[in-house]
Amino acid sequence: MIKREPKSYWALATLLIFFVLVAKGQMAEKAGPIIENGEAQVVEAFSDPSKWIRHDLWVETEFDSDGDGELDRMHVDVTRPEQTESEGLKLPVIYESSPYYAGTAGLGKGIFWDVQHELGELGKPRKHPSVTRIGERPIISNSQVRTWVPRGYIVVHSSSPGTGLSDGAPTVGGDNESLAPKAVIDWLNGRAKGYTERNGDKEVKAYWSTGKVGMTGTSYNGTIPLAAATTGVDGLEAIIPIAPNTSYYHYYRSNGLVRSPGGYLGEDIDVLYDFIHSGDESKRARNNKVVRDTEMKNGQDRITGDYNDFWAGRDYLNDMKPMKAALLMSHGFNDWNVMPEHSYRIYKKAKEMGLPVQIFYHQNGHGGPPPISMMNRWFTRYLYGVENGVENEPRVWIVRENDKKDNPTPYEDYPNPNAKDVQLYLSSGAPAKGELTINKPKKQGTETLVDNYSFSGSSLAKAETTEHRLLYTTAPLKEDVHISGVAKIKIKLSSSKPAANLSVWLVSLPWTEALNTKITDNIITRGWADPQNHSSLTESEPLVPNKFYEMEFELMPDDQIIPKGQQIGLMIFSSDKEFTLWPKPGTELTVDLDGTVLTLPIVGGKL
Repeated sequence: MIKREPKSYWALATLLIFFVLVAKGQMAEKAGPIIENGEAQVVEAFSDPSKWIRHDLWVETEFDSDGDGELDRMHVDVTRPEQTESEGLKLPVIYESSPYYAGTAGLGKGIFWDVQHELGELGKPRKHPSVTRIGERPIISNSQVRTWVPRGYIVVHSSSPGTGLSDGAPTVGGDNESLAPKAVIDWLNGRAKGYTERNGDKEVKAYWSTGKVGMTGTSYNGTIPLAAATTGVDGLEAIIPIAPNTSYYHYYRSNGLVRSPGGYLGEDIDVLYDFIHSGDESKRARNNKVVRDTEMKNGQDRITGDYNDFWAGRDYLNDMKPMKAALLMSHGFNDWNVMPEHSYRIYKKAKEMGLPVQIFYHQNGHGGPPPISMMNRWFTRYLYGVENGVENEPRVWIVRENDKKDNPTPYEDYPNPNAKDVQLYLSSGAPAKGELTINKPKKQGTETLVDNYSFSGSSLAKAETTEHRLLYTTAPLKEDVHISGVAKIKIKLSSSKPAANLSVWLVSLPWTEALNTKITDNIITRGWADPQNHSSLTESEPLVPNKFYEMEFELMPDDQIIPKGQQIGLMIFSSDKEFTLWPKPGTELTVDLDGTVLTLPIVGGKL
């Protein structure tokens, strides 16, 4: 017979065990996210990097972009709090993908396209650099981890196709660059397979993921969240693209004109392909032949600069119908690399689709995320499902010219709803300065400029007289003028040759070069166009010399307050030394002043 102890004995023993466990911390409250004021807070239990679990794996996709007969696998790393293992904690994911993690090609001489040649010619052949892959396993990148892991998120990175240890071929905006992050999100939701090795069959499960994913990143890394979102993948709840390239045509062309991104004269899509191609060396020759030397060579068309099927397939505006992720965008109005039109066109479409959308604009150049609190509230709302009201807040936040980036001004929308179009007309004045007025003057006739790429745009704007540009200015402003939206120019012109560059700058004068000059002090906005595309972006036609043509195009979006006392100047010239091709000087552009008008969106509608 088994001897049974009295119930009081077992009660006492249980109590003693309880106190022992408490003393050892084994019955302590489990760690979890802390949400205050609608934001995920830093949690001490998640904040020790030495206790983070870090590992990598390969996620199998649905495509074979390197043509080896096997589905491409993407290299993925994971950084997560130890409690996702020790306590079975499940958390949402912040995900960033990039083609840059494994290194890039050096910017040596000859890798960019030669720009010193006549329009309609190709120029000298360019060199093709190779990338020496860098990086170590298991961690692809440390970006995002110190910001989001302590706040109760898991951080995931992946190398995009054909880069690093990911299979595939880089396509610079092709379908595989959308489907690759989709596969990673599918894996985080249990719908795709992950493996411990690139060619192995041992599976890895994302048992620690809630399936809720947010993506962010800057520039190319900001393009990929939008690319993923256009697939409509379930689980991608929110994205925060920062200065994203949303159309490679708009990045490398402008209204039919071959135009480089600021700071990278002569870059084109095949240059970027070479710059990022850090994947498997044994696959590079095949990728080069199929992607760079066939698809890109046949499609990018540096001769005409026309919009075609190749470019349409790399324009994410065309793919937005399936998108359902909440969208917070960030961009600088003075970003002359990935120009502000890239974000504005997507913001506008997302708003039309009824998606949750906000946009943060600042006055600086390339990059620049929203304030961390804004990002935190966005992710907390859509990844944790906390009803913090972000969807009811103002859609637009703009950092004013003299404010800090963490102190943006809220607006109902962009462009400012109080902005009204004001038309400005030209009065003659070449080779000095003409006038820009709201009253249309009597017949002004024509004025002519002579193209010469050797003069920079800034030098032309500062010149008192020059034959290489036409400049028309307002009277000194009697009060501050707030421009908000997209300026447009309708221009009637002729060319002495069958092809010509056309560049337009809107400037604030007098031009200043003081030590404390701000990026907003001189250039208001800019635009470029090919007069051969006066009728259509998809088809150019040689100009009949000295015949007048009308064309209308937009300048880059802007929101800027021009101070009292300054003058707004419209500068028309031909080749822009920093952005366009450099044909032999001498082409004459003649502008019909009576057939030309500048439209400015001005808050209050008065100049």
